[in-house]
Amino acid sequence: MIKQILLLCLLLLNSLLFAQQTEIVDFKTAKVDVVLRPQLKEIGIDVLYEFEILKDTDSIYLDLRTLDTYKVYQQSFEGTHRYSDKKIIFKSKFKKGEKHSVGLAAFTHPTKAMYFIDWNEKEGRKQVWTQGQGKYISNWLPSFDDVNEKVEFDFSITFDKDFEVIANGKLLKKESPNDSLTKWYFDMKQPMSSYLAAIAIGKYKKKIEISKSGIPLEMYYYPEDEAKFEPTYRYTKQIFDFLEEEIGVAYPWQNYKQVPVKDFLYAGMENTSTTLFSDSFVVDSIGFVDKNYVNVNAHELAHQWFGDLVTAKSGEHHWLQEGFATYYALLAEKEVFGDDYFYWKLYTSALQLQKLNDGKGESVMNPKASSLTFYQKGAWVLHALRTKVGEKPFKKSVQRYLNLYKFKSAETNDFIKIVEEESGQNLDAFVKTWLVKKQLPDYFYSFERLLAIDSSPDFSMYQYLGGMPGAPAQVASFRKFKTSKESATTCVNISQIFKLSQNELVQKEVPISEELLVNLVKNAPKDSPLASIQVYKEAFKTNNIKIRQAIAQTLTKIPLDLKLEYEDLLNDDSYVTKEAALYNLWSNFPENRKKYLEDTKNIQGFNDQSFRILWLTLAIVTKNYSGHDTPLFYNELSGYTHTKYHFEVRQNAFVFINELQSFTDKNLANLVNGALHHNWRFATFCRNLLDDLIKKEIYKTNFERTMNLLTEKEKAYLIKKMNTK
Repeated sequence: MIKQILLLCLLLLNSLLFAQQTEIVDFKTAKVDVVLRPQLKEIGIDVLYEFEILKDTDSIYLDLRTLDTYKVYQQSFEGTHRYSDKKIIFKSKFKKGEKHSVGLAAFTHPTKAMYFIDWNEKEGRKQVWTQGQGKYISNWLPSFDDVNEKVEFDFSITFDKDFEVIANGKLLKKESPNDSLTKWYFDMKQPMSSYLAAIAIGKYKKKIEISKSGIPLEMYYYPEDEAKFEPTYRYTKQIFDFLEEEIGVAYPWQNYKQVPVKDFLYAGMENTSTTLFSDSFVVDSIGFVDKNYVNVNAHELAHQWFGDLVTAKSGEHHWLQEGFATYYALLAEKEVFGDDYFYWKLYTSALQLQKLNDGKGESVMNPKASSLTFYQKGAWVLHALRTKVGEKPFKKSVQRYLNLYKFKSAETNDFIKIVEEESGQNLDAFVKTWLVKKQLPDYFYSFERLLAIDSSPDFSMYQYLGGMPGAPAQVASFRKFKTSKESATTCVNISQIFKLSQNELVQKEVPISEELLVNLVKNAPKDSPLASIQVYKEAFKTNNIKIRQAIAQTLTKIPLDLKLEYEDLLNDDSYVTKEAALYNLWSNFPENRKKYLEDTKNIQGFNDQSFRILWLTLAIVTKNYSGHDTPLFYNELSGYTHTKYHFEVRQNAFVFINELQSFTDKNLANLVNGALHHNWRFATFCRNLLDDLIKKEIYKTNFERTMNLLTEKEKAYLIKKMNTK
């Protein structure tokens, strides 16, 4: 027992020493040479670090979570090295002030942080891309799992010449070691946390714009998607120029690159100078209305200052990254889409936070808090703080914060102290109320009630929380139409608002926002059919895409009096509208199903193929429509489960094939493959569906045949699943 206690103490001491390495040694630069063999999911790394000893010590280390083999080929100090506890540990008599270098080569097969897409498929979009945050870049690069260790990384990467290679920093040159390979050299001028190191490889083209300040904005796209380039990257330069001016600190890196990748883990990731984002945001002009890259674009760009330039020291201060990025992205969207959009987004996030607070809430400084807390509550903290201290002191504080801690790490108190100095205010109460407490302040709910059209809005609290121009008057205007508890009367009065909206509302004292009208549609009373029809009639007449979209999504039982107006929704420039309208019309008017299918047979929709997959399903089950084409339609639907497709396409196909209960052996094999996918959301969906199907006796023989279509890893997984049922 005593031995066990002593061993535990030694391990604890060891971990504490490791956690404090940034106080002992400062790694300055890293020259990283990368060779990839994607078919084998193998990476060879040659890295040369230069570092300075800050305190006398007998050991330093590099994190390396996966390793096949390594070799130290250069070190400027006498000593030994070993691999232990996922670290390469160097033992020597290091003295304060010494400057050293160490070079090593390593081979590994990472299962996280570096992803090899479609390399063993006959078809597909062959790519390699990395994701460091939350996954540890030390899965493939001997580096540092501590965000406070900042290093200037310079990459050189050797790969097939027919592909494009992108990494952090500026591309200096390309060399051709032979006829089939190219070596790309990238240079960084400033240090960064290693979780922000990034590589992306694929078949890309790019277009470049130059910001007002002279920064090259490199925007990558798939060659076949050139027509989608403009709507995908719409407003990029405007957002960049706005943020640089609004923040008041020059963009800190040599260039800014954005790269869409397949099957990404998140919406986007702010790798230093090199944002990777999900190619599901690649859209055409119609798709832009429903789902666009603007918010993600602005959010990841804001991170280049908040997170990349200045990094939160620990999870307790993570809101300094996500809260700032969320708030400044919203300010950029305000610049693009206007004030109404900005304040409506604040309101909707307030509603989300209210639901969270119903469950007792979360402190924004809780390192295990939800994304909603870090992102939306963090943004609200900044909005409230800006209003409290004033715009000028707030802006000066942000600039001082970024300049003082640039290329370093910071804590919440570092920022708050600067705001106190710039504003001359004591912020102890503010910190306790907004940052420390789990629950939001009471007056936050007064604000929420105001926008929810409460009977007694608190205008003083409204002014405190941000001074939303026009909102109180707009709310008062809306309330005067809500004069009766009788739903029929309410519907009539609501319809009057839509009539107002068709006149030039800029001539009115009280402008009525698109967001308010959309919300009216979504919440129109359903228990007075005749009066509701009047509301929808007026709403249709606005010819506003967002309002018509709301009609398609909420009016699922279509009155005959609205049939013609509703059918016209199939012609709208919105895939969301078309998809919802097709399904609702098909459900409500069986006698016209063939016509609706014929009118929409050439629409593809989003990249996730949701419209096409819905159409195929409806065509298959519609009597006397598909005829001899039924096998063709089913083969197309079934084919979308293939691994060559984006996981969102595959998931949509699985949903509808499950509705049809028509899984082929190949579909089941693709489902097992999906259960082992690197995207945990998709993997979870596939596992849950697989569990349901295994329970069904009708698929027992199918699963037995499916074994012949699986890899050894997939086969072992399925056998384990079946044996546990």
